[in-house]
Amino acid sequence: MMATSICQLTEKAKTYLQARKPKGGYVKLGVNGGGCAGFSYQWDTTDEVGDGKLVEDILVVDPMTELYIIGSTIDYVEEVFGSYLKITNPTATSSCGCGESFGV
Repeated sequence: MMATSICQLTEKAKTYLQARKPKGGYVKLGVNGGGCAGFSYQWDTTDEVGDGKLVEDILVVDPMTELYIIGSTIDYVEEVFGSYLKITNPTATSSCGCGESFGV
């Protein structure tokens, strides 16, 4: 299956996601209503691409989520108090301090 570039993954994010995806499967990114800024990112794993789009042969993005994250960059950040996947989202008009919630 051909990968698409809905969003960009940094090399650190690719390495992190590759290590967390199930054998023969993918990491899945979704967006749900809720969170302190209106929408929240949801991370999961899946064995199927289904009707989603595949990014870098690692990440599956469902069609509804695609609308909210197009043009984003996903990075894996390591800090003194922890590490996390950071999404820099150009469509977000607001976000919360934890980075897991955003508004459009």
